[in-house]
Formats: sequence, structure tokens, C-alpha cells
Amino acid sequence: MSYERGIAAIRLEMPDTIPHTEYVSHPKLMEHVTGLPPNHPDLGPEFYRLWKYDFMWRTDSPDFKWVPEAWMGSARYSEDQELKPATYPFKDEEEVLAFDPAERIGVPDRVETRRMMEENVRKTREQFDVVVPTGYYNTVFTWCIKSFGWNLFMTSAMEDPVRFDRVLEGFTRVSMPIFEAGADSDIEVFLCHDDIVWTAGPVFHPEWYRRYIFPRFRRLWAPLVEAGKRILFCSDGDFTEFVDDLAEAGANGFIFEPLTDLNYVAEKYGKTHVIIGNADCRILTYGTRDEICAEVKRCTDVGRDLPGYFYAVGNHIPYNVPIENALFYFELIQEMGKR
Repeated sequence: MSYERGIAAIRLEMPDTIPHTEYVSHPKLMEHVTGLPPNHPDLGPEFYRLWKYDFMWRTDSPDFKWVPEAWMGSARYSEDQELKPATYPFKDEEEVLAFDPAERIGVPDRVETRRMMEENVRKTREQFDVVVPTGYYNTVFTWCIKSFGWNLFMTSAMEDPVRFDRVLEGFTRVSMPIFEAGADSDIEVFLCHDDIVWTAGPVFHPEWYRRYIFPRFRRLWAPLVEAGKRILFCSDGDFTEFVDDLAEAGANGFIFEPLTDLNYVAEKYGKTHVIIGNADCRILTYGTRDEICAEVKRCTDVGRDLPGYFYAVGNHIPYNVPIENALFYFELIQEMGKR
């Protein structure tokens, strides 16, 4: 665990070992590694220390007046988790198109948001000697998924693009003080999450994103760029087609699953941008030791000469990954990650 190694990579200063982060929802793995029982207050900190984290994936969110909660899909993060029933706060396209996000959700106070961010990061840094960013999860596109659900989001956007553009602008107004607060803060890194694609790539025509989404990213990120903050963009799915758009809008780095093309990102942005992830969690779950070794070698061969590359399993290490496979993966990145 090393803040120094992590921030060196964020600053593209080539640490002597490829740094590491993970997103883990595997309590039995954490218990095995630490020897601590479930729900022990030191379980997370001890696991992160023993697994030598250098960066922590995290975001912050203000208290809004009201947050619509639509069904976004199903995933289990533990063996005994019950899936939420499908619920939708909007019944049809007309309700979506008439929605005013700024009025209903509320626009957060910039100063209070900055204080919240700095306090949360300070508390986290007291537990973990790693790079601790602030950030935001919903941004623009994810607000739509979270509020309307996939179907109503897409049908409403296509039914009346002009009115839906006003809805997107409302979500941008809600998000803007959060990005401004990050710019005002003393925090070095801002993690911008927005799930803009599916596993197969864009869900709208690429030009729709270039008209309605990426100009808003550019506006939201402008205060961070002006303040010299490092912006790391994160999305599930395959956003290879939009890497250039994101870099042009101001992103300093990319966090992605194995679906996004590591070779493309590395060849074009490996010397100028941070790159986090791409190891395939499916290989960790179902692969042989030889396959896991080949997967770590693939990432290492690309990342070894890149100053801002971090090891991470794409998406995360879920509870169904065999513990022995996760341990083998960690052994491999310790061996192969030395420069």
C-alpha cells in the first residue's frame, strides 16, 4: 500500500512497480487474506494493506431532496443477497419529458459539497495510505438510467430529442456544483463515473453522444481542468469508440473493463494518460492457472512501459471467484509488476 507509488503513476512519473487497485465484493476472500471475521472494522483496511493497494475507487454524493430510483438491472454481490424488484418512478415518456431534474432533485450547494468531499477524503486517508479521490457517480447518462430505467430513457430520448435535451440539461445543472466543488477542493484526483455504454458498445448512435453527452462532459470538467485536477473517467461496457472523445473533453485517464480495447488506449494514450484495469474477471472466475497467468501477462506486457498504468481486475472481483484463483492472480501481479 503506497500513496507515493499511486500518485507517481497518476502524475505519469513511472513508479518502479506497476501500482495496483481492485474493486472487491468477496467477503470470504477478504476473510481468508486477513484472518479477520466478517464485519470486523479493520477487515477492509487490512485487506487493502495486504493486497498493496495504491489507489481507491470511490465517489461522493450530496444529500439531494429526492432521487428517482428506477430498476437498473440485476446483479448479486453476495451469496445471500436478494435482488430488488423492478420499480419505475415514471410511467411513460410524457412524464419523463416533463421532468425538471433541478427542481425535483435539487441543486447542491457548492461550498457545502466541497466541505463534505474534503472531510470524507480526510477520513478515508486516515485509514488508507493510498491515493483517495473524490468524484461523482451519476454525472449525466447514469442519472437517466437511475431515474427512468433503460427502456424509458431510450424511448423518451428518441421520441422528442428537443424536450429530452432539456432533461439532460437539468441533470447537468444538478451535477455542475459537484464538479465545481471538486475543483475548489484540495483533493488531487476526481473520479468521474458514467455508464455510457453496454457490453456491445453504444446504446445510441455515436453522433447522439457527440451532440448531447460529450459537450456536457466538457462543461462539467472545465473547472477541474482549470484547477489542475486529474480527471479519471470510468464506465462499464465497451467505450473504445469514445476514448478519443473523452480525451478531447478533458479526461486525464480511463478506468475500464476488459471489453474496452487496452491496446488501442495504450498505443494512443499510454504515455499521456492514466490507465486502470482491463484484467478479465471471467478468466479469474472460470479460467485455469495457465489462462490466469496469460491474462496477467497480457496486461503486464502492455502496462510495463506505461507510466500511469495500474493493475486491476475489470469491473470487480465478485464473491463467486475461487479464492485460490484470486490469490494466484495477486501472486502474479507481485511477480510480474516489477519494472
